[in-house]
Amino acid sequence: MADTDNRLLMLIDDEPAQSRLITALASREGWRTIVARDAETAIAQLGTRQGMQLSAIILDQWVPGDGACELIAELKSRRPALPILMLTSSTSPLLAVEAMRAGASDYLVKPVAPDRLMQALRAATTRETPRDELAPLTEKLLSNPDFESMIGAAPTFRKALAVAAKAARGHGPILIEGESGTGKEMLVRAMHAASPRAKMPLRIVNIAGLPANSIESVLFGHEKGAFAGAFDRQIGAIQHCDGATLAIDEIDRLPESVQVRLLEALQKGGVRPIGASHSFRVDVRLIVASNLPLRELVDGGVFMPELQEALSSVCVQLPPLRERHGDIAALARFFLARIGEQPGLRELGITDGALSLLTAYDWPGNVRQLQAVLFRAAVFCDGDALTADDFPQLLDILGTDQSTASSTAHQANHGVMLYTADGNLRPLEEIEADVIRLAIGLYRGRMTEVARRLGIGRSTLYRKLSELGIDNAA
Repeated sequence: MADTDNRLLMLIDDEPAQSRLITALASREGWRTIVARDAETAIAQLGTRQGMQLSAIILDQWVPGDGACELIAELKSRRPALPILMLTSSTSPLLAVEAMRAGASDYLVKPVAPDRLMQALRAATTRETPRDELAPLTEKLLSNPDFESMIGAAPTFRKALAVAAKAARGHGPILIEGESGTGKEMLVRAMHAASPRAKMPLRIVNIAGLPANSIESVLFGHEKGAFAGAFDRQIGAIQHCDGATLAIDEIDRLPESVQVRLLEALQKGGVRPIGASHSFRVDVRLIVASNLPLRELVDGGVFMPELQEALSSVCVQLPPLRERHGDIAALARFFLARIGEQPGLRELGITDGALSLLTAYDWPGNVRQLQAVLFRAAVFCDGDALTADDFPQLLDILGTDQSTASSTAHQANHGVMLYTADGNLRPLEEIEADVIRLAIGLYRGRMTEVARRLGIGRSTLYRKLSELGIDNAA
């Protein structure tokens, strides 16, 4: 890799405005950028002295000349080790498959957030496993998620679903906390689908994907001439969602000035656009998500305690994947089934060795990263099932010694551990509780099916849930 203070990026793009934006974003992290307007210029540039210093390429799908995938293949044939990122407005899985098979390292969907672009460049030029690789695409695999799509038997996860399922039937604000990639957006969609406003639209606004100076306008709207550049009147997301549901993602990044306005809107049930002389009454169901605990931000003086209190009358806390390793096998099989439904792909199995590897990893990008890694492996798999060799980056990180992974995988594959760490049998009550939790997760909270599979009546099942202190989302 080139020196981090002198990295050179080639952008293949014929849109001047987008070229200037990407050049400016890349320069913030020390990248220099050269722009090629077409395929012929890009290929010619590779052979120059400057071209030999390239650290990465970003290719817009709509460059004139050769098709994007053909151009990727040509560039890779000339410079096999050079990372290539495709920039596109399409979310087609088939295009992603073709681009990756041609040699693309990543697939960025426009409009791409600055953080996402920088993360993709960092991941492409280091040996780290990408945390959010293919995130916008893989999230499309679950286009209409509901609570049955939320796979997992871990007690903390089932408790979170139980809280969310109950809260979904209400009308007040809901706060979802959890690390990036834990499934907050998927849970938002499931809650909306189970809410009294399910037939009304759901709008999601991601604070991290907005320029800081436009957040207030996006949420509250503005009148014509309210500020420089306000050439037309704009209705804000809050007013637009009157009678419907608005989800604000990464609320922890909300500027303090906008926090004040959001609190006022919640307290008064109205919204006043920038430059307007009066407010508009609105009836909005608000769901907010935060990567960081808002209480910690309040303690740090960066989040208003009054707003935190107003938002968190119901708080759903999603656990990270490293705290629910026992769910990885079920998640992997579920994702592979969905991936196999996509154009250009097929349903694959997965071996115990591959599950051992997946279970041994800590997954800093959580469920989203697991899904993306499985997608990439499925694209390049030639067999009928994924093996450990289909995850070379994980093998590099964890090493080939799978003694620890095999032990952990036993728990993931079989669901229940019979022995304690010192080799003695676990108490029967603990084993029984784990079996019931496993069944609840496996059959997605369908308690009649859980009882039938366990060979007991529903009344007996609910009695055991009470006796063993097991939460469920049924």
